[in-house]
Amino acid sequence: MKVFITRNIPDIGPAKLRASGWEIDQWHSDDVIPRATLLEKVHGADAVLSLLTERIDAELLDAAGSQLKVVANLAVGFDNFVVSEMTKRHVIGTNTPDVLTDTTADLAWALLMSTARMLPQAQKYVHDGKWTTWGPLLFRGQDIHHATLGLIGVGRIGAAMARRASGFEMKVVYYDAYRRQDLEEKYGYHYASSVEAVLLQADFVSVHTPYMPETHHLINADRLKMMKSTAILINSARGPIVDPKALYDALHNGTIWAAGLDVTSPEPIHMDDPLLSLENCLIVPHIASASMQTRDNMSELAADNIINVLTHKAPKTPVNKDAVVAQGLA
Repeated sequence: MKVFITRNIPDIGPAKLRASGWEIDQWHSDDVIPRATLLEKVHGADAVLSLLTERIDAELLDAAGSQLKVVANLAVGFDNFVVSEMTKRHVIGTNTPDVLTDTTADLAWALLMSTARMLPQAQKYVHDGKWTTWGPLLFRGQDIHHATLGLIGVGRIGAAMARRASGFEMKVVYYDAYRRQDLEEKYGYHYASSVEAVLLQADFVSVHTPYMPETHHLINADRLKMMKSTAILINSARGPIVDPKALYDALHNGTIWAAGLDVTSPEPIHMDDPLLSLENCLIVPHIASASMQTRDNMSELAADNIINVLTHKAPKTPVNKDAVVAQGLA
């Protein structure tokens, strides 16, 4: 068996794969593997351990060959997978859900608190030597406690974000394609009938919906105008869910108060992007799952999915169960 790993990742996963005795090839770099090199490296592979930066499409599947059985994403998202092409070829795709839920929610909450209380601006103020005295008008932010948190999407991470709001006695309003009456009954969350209904009443809007054609630029100029002028937008899902030009205009013109982004469009963000010129836009480099424990867990789960498939067992977290059935592993 041959396994190709597309990047430097925490070694717990590769170590388990090496222990199998299979042929393990890895792109030992922190940079994205060039597409031409990727297509060459996957040739003859039985399994690929990929990142979101590698598009798994017909071209790559053809380059790999008919023996490819599984592609394991080191991520909960899999918008880099062309699932229809994978399923057509009976190639199983897997992801790493659950193990990163709380860590991702922690980072989204950190963005919320940092933007609300202007922490990046305050830190820069100190580092620039401008702190000369206490002042009642200095860095007046937005209260978090007793405010309204609006959630766009309440899957695992959205629900974890809502649980964090309970400690601040926030009202939680959410929109999701699937109404979560269990959460409403257990925690008192309020269901909104549309995205717009969330935006109109939320002090903080946190995006947790998957990225797909239907959610491309879900947060656009018209919807940003519906938000309160004191509102803060948090996006730790996928960059293209938010229209970046519309977000710049809304922040620059004071349509909304601030934004905290773990993801951008494009990613990484270009250094001449106007969003980087704004003090009220906090941007970090897609680090929501970046704790040592969680990244180790993601690496191990991705490896376990590969090991299961290559030893004729069902993977732990498949994304296309039809391919699992087609391989006789269900």
